Amino acid sequence: MKYTTIEVQRQKDIVTVSLDRPDVHNAMNEPMMKELTHFFRSFSTDDTVRVIVITGKGKSFCAGADLHWMKSMVKYSKEENIKDSRLLQDLYESINDSLKITIAKVNGAAFGGGLGLFAACDIALAVPGCTFSFSEVKLGIIPSVISTYILRRICSPSHVKRLFITGERFSSEYAEKIGLIDTVIPEVELDEYIQKYFSIIRSSGPKAVSEVKNLLATYEKLPIDTYKEYTVTKISELRVSDEGQEGITAFLEKRKARWSE
Repeated sequence: MKYTTIEVQRQKDIVTVSLDRPDVHNAMNEPMMKELTHFFRSFSTDDTVRVIVITGKGKSFCAGADLHWMKSMVKYSKEENIKDSRLLQDLYESINDSLKITIAKVNGAAFGGGLGLFAACDIALAVPGCTFSFSEVKLGIIPSVISTYILRRICSPSHVKRLFITGERFSSEYAEKIGLIDTVIPEVELDEYIQKYFSIIRSSGPKAVSEVKNLLATYEKLPIDTYKEYTVTKISELRVSDEGQEGITAFLEKRKARWSE
């Protein structure tokens, strides 16, 4: 697939995707959503990739929905709107379900659906002074599709309720305080900080990392007793797997595992 709204760069086992519509603050339209979904699904199955980084070009991370695109939706029927909303749902799920470690490098403002892009990532880092807002209510709609991913991150439902109802603007520092952002890092230190994460990730078993993500996803889907049995089976499988055997042996022999070399 040829991309026109995003830019993809690769450095060894790290792939960076940049939202590439800086003239409209990287606002999302249908082509961008489809391209991002295709990107995340494609690289999720690439065994040579360990980490995916998402960021925005220009001064903003993502301004949410593109106004010109929204204008074309005004006369959509309910059925057409459902089809359109599923595009956004598919995008967030492609990020959330990726078997790779996903890191959001939030370089600027994010509004509406733009917050869902980094909320669906495993790790969300932001520069100081960013402006965020769940601005949907100002348009007479609600932050519906993104709510699944926001509620997994923000530590208190009361914060979610207030921010969703008011649509008020808040800073990256406040986003860190409530758990929406993991860490706020000065821009000049951000790349170095991410490199440290890369080093930490490379010391972890690639299969184990993917299985951690599967473990947490499975917890949300199964009754607790079924989940408990699943955990017993899963750890047993991984202990006898090639990666598990190598990791345990390397630890006992006081050497680095092969995947770290």
